[in-house]
Amino acid sequence: MTENSRVGRFMTFKAQAGRGDELASAMLTVAEGLRGFPGCEAYLISQDRADADTVHVLEVWADDDAADAALRAAQAAADAPVGISDVLAMLADRPQRVDFVPRGGVGF
Repeated sequence: MTENSRVGRFMTFKAQAGRGDELASAMLTVAEGLRGFPGCEAYLISQDRADADTVHVLEVWADDDAADAALRAAQAAADAPVGISDVLAMLADRPQRVDFVPRGGVGF
């Protein structure tokens, strides 16, 4: 892995009205399941201060292959505490995704 192979994703999820806390909790469970997953360097969950039904996820992966492997594992996991279908059922709209190249900074 080189510094330039790292990939980042900033995801924004809009929960159905009043379900932001539930969505944030579910995403924290997803994050816990990624602890120790090969290539997962960061998976941070935050809730928008101005709109509690908006949840953001900041992901940093060693490379695209690691990010894709995690998604495939999530899709195949029948016994996961929170599955992709569970998250999608809480959403009011399609998730928004921004891809970026992590360069460094405090805490990274």
